[in-house]
Amino acid sequence: MLKNDEVLKTQLQHRTVRQFTAEPIPAATIQELITVAQHTATSHFLQSFSVLSITEPEIRRQIAAISRQKYVDGNGHLFIFVIDLNRAATITGLNQQNSFLGSTDKFFQATSDTALAVQNVVNAAENLGLGTVILGSILNDPLRLIDLLKLPPLTFPMLGLIVGRPDQATQPKPRLPQALVHFENTYQLPDNTKDLVAEYDATIKNYYAHRSRNTREETFTSLLTRSAHELPAQRRDLNQALRQQGFFLD
Repeated sequence: MLKNDEVLKTQLQHRTVRQFTAEPIPAATIQELITVAQHTATSHFLQSFSVLSITEPEIRRQIAAISRQKYVDGNGHLFIFVIDLNRAATITGLNQQNSFLGSTDKFFQATSDTALAVQNVVNAAENLGLGTVILGSILNDPLRLIDLLKLPPLTFPMLGLIVGRPDQATQPKPRLPQALVHFENTYQLPDNTKDLVAEYDATIKNYYAHRSRNTREETFTSLLTRSAHELPAQRRDLNQALRQQGFFLD
């Protein structure tokens, strides 16, 4: 049954696309994707996110500079998904001083709302034959981005998303063995974790060595190790940016 489900086939073939044709996404499709985002599961039905469509070329150019990715200033439609508790403050007349709107709890609720909305849009776009790339890199300079987008207190930019017609062929990346990500009842990595990781490292090394673009020598372990030792300078401003926006994450 699962093999014949076209929606599942599309999701299992998810791949990141970074090059898009110049064909614009129709306004009706943009509206459909935003409607999909709005129908995502939401904590306590608070719907604590907003979406910005970036259509001003100079703003997009600066977002690309923040992301340090040239393709961000290319083709495709750029969305910025924003954690939004400002709307709740505006509607209720409350703020972070006289409510829990800036609390860790509300922030996590809004974070889950926003992340789920992004993934829902990705699924919908791919099932429409479009390509996508999610941009965590917009947070490489959070204070600059907040200023650029004129984000009010109790909002925070979480993820960017480009949607467009693919202009490149990419391959899905092999995922970790399920034994390393799916446990029953309690968390417990299997006894043969090292063997499973070694096999997966070999799979990833082969993938990077033979993929159609940007080949390199890489393993999953090397990716993890590099990530653990790298932190872009402005990423250290995340806590400052969160507090500036009124989130007291204590």
